[in-house]
Amino acid sequence: MSYIFQIVETEKQPVLSVKTTTSVRNLPNLVGTVYGSIVNYIVECGQEPLGPAFIAYYNMDMENLIVEIGFPVGKEIEGKGDITLRDIPAGKKATGFHKGAYSEMSPLYEKLTKWISQKGYEPTGVVYEYYYNSPQEIPESELLTKVEFLLK
Repeated sequence: MSYIFQIVETEKQPVLSVKTTTSVRNLPNLVGTVYGSIVNYIVECGQEPLGPAFIAYYNMDMENLIVEIGFPVGKEIEGKGDITLRDIPAGKKATGFHKGAYSEMSPLYEKLTKWISQKGYEPTGVVYEYYYNSPQEIPESELLTKVEFLLK
């Protein structure tokens, strides 16, 4: 599969999210619950998500995965309970898209990591995945995910 990668520079983006530690096995169960609670809270506040759902990965320890699960919002909304107002930081990011099952994303990560290095950039260690559709709504082969590495 071929990919198109690019370096983009973005402004700071407010998000409502839940940051937690989980195992990779438990992640699918956790994600649905968290997304639902965040969307309900955003709507309760009279707003709607500004963009696609995301998960930020802060490490790759599959038993103690530190993740941030959330949605971008158009304006800052005070958090409630586990839901916290945070930001996706401004700055340079390397991006690539994957179409297909989540379980088949490894080649994108490998090629994007290599491309970043070849371009002379260094990742911060935080990676965002943005989910443009859902496996509950479409076949796995049609899933569209943007992967975004924050760069130093």
